[in-house]
Amino acid sequence: MFDLRDVRVMIAGGSSGIGLSTAKFLIDYKASVIITGRDARKLESATQLLGPGASSVAFDAANSEARAEALARIGKLDHLVITLSGGKGAGPFRTLSEADLRTGFEAKFWTHFSLARDAIPYLNPEGSITFVSAISAKAANPGTAGLAAINAAIEGLVKPLAVELQPLRVNAVAPGVVDTPWWDWLSEDQKKATLRNKADFFALIYDGKGFFLTDESPHTLVNVVFCVASKLETNLQGLFTSLVQ
Repeated sequence: MFDLRDVRVMIAGGSSGIGLSTAKFLIDYKASVIITGRDARKLESATQLLGPGASSVAFDAANSEARAEALARIGKLDHLVITLSGGKGAGPFRTLSEADLRTGFEAKFWTHFSLARDAIPYLNPEGSITFVSAISAKAANPGTAGLAAINAAIEGLVKPLAVELQPLRVNAVAPGVVDTPWWDWLSEDQKKATLRNKADFFALIYDGKGFFLTDESPHTLVNVVFCVASKLETNLQGLFTSLVQ
């Protein structure tokens, strides 16, 4: 249906979860995909899984020197999708550690900010940047004030950058509860119960206001990431797409 031959896409955080699923989707349509992350072994395994259309570069996006070196090595890009995340920042507000929240900001907001900024010289002026934030930025879920702050900060970049950087397109996709390795710190039973409970909560809050997905994996989500990022949807600019999985 689509032919993305000769289109180069970098997916930061592409070794697992939403990033890996997005990479597979794009490669199925002949795009050349570069997945990045800190763990060279995970990237190697993911690259083998994805096949000939994929390559990988391991670097720490939080390190300015490593970031600059990696982007220079990767070279020209048409699209940048940033799915990087961190595991800190959640918890009841009364007991939320400032150190944990700062770590959460460093791991997600600052890597998104810095990578997007530093990638601009390498991006096709008519290409795109797609941030993957989270529905916590808009949901009133107890225990997520820190996560809401992190993801709202990412989404706060989108509209000003969409104006400042045009014709480069800048958008954000905000997933809800998605079954990815991010939840693997829980036991399988705890994970299933947590995902079910959170999905029910978000469905209650966003009924009639959000865009709902029923698939229990990240694969349906990547269709939206694809539409937002790809040159096939050139009218999408400064967009927040909220998805409850």
